[in-house]
Amino acid sequence: MTIVGIVLLIGIDQITKFFATEFLKGSNGFNIIPNVLKLFYLENFGAAFGILQNAKIFFVIITVLLLGFFVFLFIKLPDDKKYNHLRVVLTFFISGAIGNLIDRLVHTYVTDFIYLELINFPVFNVADIYVTCSCVYLAYLILFYYKDEDFNFLKKGN
Repeated sequence: MTIVGIVLLIGIDQITKFFATEFLKGSNGFNIIPNVLKLFYLENFGAAFGILQNAKIFFVIITVLLLGFFVFLFIKLPDDKKYNHLRVVLTFFISGAIGNLIDRLVHTYVTDFIYLELINFPVFNVADIYVTCSCVYLAYLILFYYKDEDFNFLKKGN
């Protein structure tokens, strides 16, 4: 189910980026809710909020390392329903990271297209939503759900 979930989520991300490119590129965008939410095509050569512009190799290396770590974590997770929340977090994080990695490798930039005009928030995409939500959810799980001993499976020798 997890691999299917990852493939499905990556597919959703890539399809939305395809449609953004097809229908928004070269236009002034499309208002969903005027002055609140707009679809607006942007080629992002950096990271979140446009930082570290043109650092493609750095982003590819960091993404591959993080993906390796999260796949390792996925493999090490005990087969206990208590860890289903962590499986969801890993599924969304891995999907978002791969979605943006595909863009960087194929286009050298990430296609962004969702703009919260109301608060002038930087333009983002579906993969960014996956990563951001999974990080927030992970922080919640670590702070309020899991206990230190729930991570004993990561200790050497297990």
